[in-house]
Amino acid sequence: MKAIARLFIPVMMGVLLILLLIRCDRTTSPMNPNIPPNTTLANIPVEEDTLFALVTLHWDGEDDDGFISGYEYRYITHHETVKDSLVQAWTYTKETSVTIPFESSDLLNYQKFQVRAVDNNNVADPSPAEKKFFTVQTIFPETQILTPRQNQQFFAIDHTTDWWFGVQLTFTAHDEDGEVVEFAWTVDNGEWNWTTDTTLFITPDNFETLGGDHVIHVTSRDNTNLIDPVGDSVKVKLVVPTFEKKLLIIDETVESKFPFGITSKDADVDAFYTEIFAPDDTWDFQKQGMPAKELLGQYKLVLWHADNLYTYEGDVHKLPQHISDIMDYVNVGGDFIMSGWRILKSFAVRESFPKTFEEGSFIHDYLHIIQADESAPIPDFTSAKGYGVFTDIRVDSFKLSESYLTSIPVVGLPYVNVMPLRAGFTEVIYRYQNDDNTGIPAHRMAACGLRYYGTSFNAVVLGFPMFFINKEDAQKMATQMLQSLGY
Repeated sequence: MKAIARLFIPVMMGVLLILLLIRCDRTTSPMNPNIPPNTTLANIPVEEDTLFALVTLHWDGEDDDGFISGYEYRYITHHETVKDSLVQAWTYTKETSVTIPFESSDLLNYQKFQVRAVDNNNVADPSPAEKKFFTVQTIFPETQILTPRQNQQFFAIDHTTDWWFGVQLTFTAHDEDGEVVEFAWTVDNGEWNWTTDTTLFITPDNFETLGGDHVIHVTSRDNTNLIDPVGDSVKVKLVVPTFEKKLLIIDETVESKFPFGITSKDADVDAFYTEIFAPDDTWDFQKQGMPAKELLGQYKLVLWHADNLYTYEGDVHKLPQHISDIMDYVNVGGDFIMSGWRILKSFAVRESFPKTFEEGSFIHDYLHIIQADESAPIPDFTSAKGYGVFTDIRVDSFKLSESYLTSIPVVGLPYVNVMPLRAGFTEVIYRYQNDDNTGIPAHRMAACGLRYYGTSFNAVVLGFPMFFINKEDAQKMATQMLQSLGY
């Protein structure tokens, strides 16, 4: 058996070798050639129809020996009047439909849309499906800047804060034959920034140099891909505050409108404020108007006083007309003191008090006063009780002694503004006081002085005229206010 086995093994190996050699000599059949895919377009829109430039097309593809991996489409525009043509590049997609804003700048435009399927071997249909139709001329959108105004000035700093977000830009656009789908803005011919928002803030990094004059340009794009060729532009000036000085006093007090019998003059008021506050500078609002931002921005703190009494709408204090400048000032870090006779009432002169100030108003958002009220036309405000580091203050009866306000035994001030409701980050520094026997108790101990603690600025508001406070007490009041604000 062993001998037979020794003979069998070599024989089998020889047979296997012969079979292997025969197999290696056999020729293989070639692979079937790849069949290109085929593409078909839906019968909508109708061939040779005349359409608006925004057209939706649908298609399908098939591949007999594989599968469709995607599609490529393009269109060719022939301007019927101008007699020239534009050929768009092929665009790849995996979708089977597309909405295209066809270029339609001529009165009538002949469009040839082509689409071709691409198979899994990256072979495209050699005979793309075609759809031919006309489109009518589309109208460019028109863009308009709403804010800022032409030549408007803004304070600006090199970083955004809780209060300063940048330069606010608001715009709109109209498209007569379609709709506006996108907007773009640029500063000083820089890069275009596309957005769907119509209100935004231009941050400081968008200005190559922060201070000085800048031109903001806005345009829009409609749903046929037309871009407003003109757009709108506005020139603005940015003022970078230096805060190199401490205090500016803006004097809005009109001495001729003091109550009848009071003989104090402009020089008396100027001397009073200069002595108790020792400002770097004073500004006479009646003679000089609102100070320019270049001036305001030099001071860390602005004090605005309007200490005359007004009883008619035409005599109302002018601070509310310029409050946007003050808001701009404090937004970038300036501190603010506001005082005067009926000073809060001047922000709502036609409305009855008590008055609730709505969100978005200066009184609500910046001073955190929710509700303000006013004392009666009876001169019973004789003093105020100080809180915290603030000591009590008294009305200067001598200044009032010759006026008609001495009609009651106790000489005081009427029409004092109080703040019954306040929001957070505020501290009452003075409360209304009057005589227990002759005074009206309605506003007794109501807040008439308030200190606001902000993240970017601090503020003090007084509902009474400081000029009519006893000078010795006013000196302490001024020192305590400045110390409270960090000066």
